[in-house]
This record gives sequence, C-alpha cells and structure tokens, in this order.
Amino acid sequence: MNAVEISNVTVSFRGRRALSNLNLSVRKGSFVSLIGPNGAGKTTLLKLINGLAGKTSGRISVLGKNLDFKNGRSVRKNIGYIAQESVYDPRTPVSVYEAVAIGRTGRRGFFRRLNGEDRRAVMDALESVGLSQLRNRPVGRLSGGERQKAAIARALAQQPDIMLMDEPTSSLDLKSRKEVVNIIDRIYREKKITVIYVTHLLEHIPPSCGYTVMLKKGRIIWSGEHRGTYSPRLIGRLYGISESCFGNEPVSSTAEIEYV
Repeated sequence: MNAVEISNVTVSFRGRRALSNLNLSVRKGSFVSLIGPNGAGKTTLLKLINGLAGKTSGRISVLGKNLDFKNGRSVRKNIGYIAQESVYDPRTPVSVYEAVAIGRTGRRGFFRRLNGEDRRAVMDALESVGLSQLRNRPVGRLSGGERQKAAIARALAQQPDIMLMDEPTSSLDLKSRKEVVNIIDRIYREKKITVIYVTHLLEHIPPSCGYTVMLKKGRIIWSGEHRGTYSPRLIGRLYGISESCFGNEPVSSTAEIEYV
C-alpha cells in the first residue's frame, strides 16, 4: 500500500512552475529522502502532501484519500510536520511539555482537554528524544538542537502515520546535527512511520533511508534505492557543478558538497 501517490501533478505560483508533471509513489512504512539544491521544489512538495499547497493539475492521494481542499485538514491530523527551524521568543511563557502537547491538540481538536492517554503520549514523545528532564523549561530557552528535538517530539505526540521533515538539521551545528539525525534514524527503526525527509545535503541523510528522490527545478531527475554513494555525473547534474570536482570516485553520502 502506498502512503502517498502523486500522479502528473503540476503546481504553479504566479505563472512560475514550482513542480512540473510530477509522479511519485511512497510506500507505507518507507523512509524516503528528497534531495536537491535550494529552489528545487522540495518544500512545495511537502506542502502539497500536507494539503497546504494547491495543485494546478494532476491527482494526489494521501493515506488512501484523494486530497483536495475539502479534506486537507482531516488528512493533516495523521501527518507530523517538522520544519527547518523552530524559533521561540525566550520570553514565551510556554514550557517544553506544553509545546510538545500541541501535537495532541492538533489531533484531538483545539477545544478538547487532554486526557490521560494524551499526557502519556506527550511524555513518551519527550522520552524518545531525550527531553523528559527538560519538560518544565521554557521552550524559548532551549538550544537550537534541543528545539529541533522538541519539534520532533511534538510530531511524535501526534502519533502520525506520516512524518514530513523539511531540512530539520540544516540550521544546526555539527554535534546537534548528528544527535538529531541519530534520533530520527532510531525513531524510524522503532516505529516504522512513513518518513519523507527533505535535505539539500547528502551527508544529512539518516542511515535508515531506503529510497532517494533527486529533484531539480521542479522535476525528478533520478529516483531509486538509496545507494549511499552516487556517480559524480549524477551529483554534478543535480547540483549544477562540474563532475570533475569529484574526481573519478563515487560521491559518498558522508561527503560534504559545496555548490552554487
């Protein structure tokens, strides 16, 4: 069964195509990395799956439902979303626990009080990312890495069927990046939630990734099993740089890439 099915989808904004005639299937329980340079259409694709971007043409099905403007909200209850960076004012009077509990509010509705099941889900999520000891700290006083862990916990508390991750490590320092990648990898191995993970850097891809989609200028230029290494010709084409920059060796997913 496919968690996401996209058929011949085009998305245009003010006359500019963000996605062109896109076709993509994501199997339930799979870990898919979507990689490509800035402006490739990666975030637009996540918004499309999350029911927050309208398509110009084509068809999209999420969790077995034909996605349209009428049912986007109901579909989103089963989708956890993690943005590139979570920013809070240090003066915000919201604890880490309360910030993570928003994930339950989104699933149950804003006007229903959280019950014992909800509170257990929040605590389980905090423990999964190693923040249970910081649950009473103001969320605005967390470090960048801790804020991303809280964002992951918020999505987990929602108990989603799909997790969409939009470059969740790109704003982090090396230590925090490795911690967050390890957490994402472990959560996937334990829970087998369908993950669609967006990044523009190969070295940010968690080890559990099984499938890679390369996107450039709104089009898929390559997709297949995640190999860990890719040909210089393919990476050069994706990032718009000469393959001679890599020599004759395959480009590893642990290698940092500088591109324009």
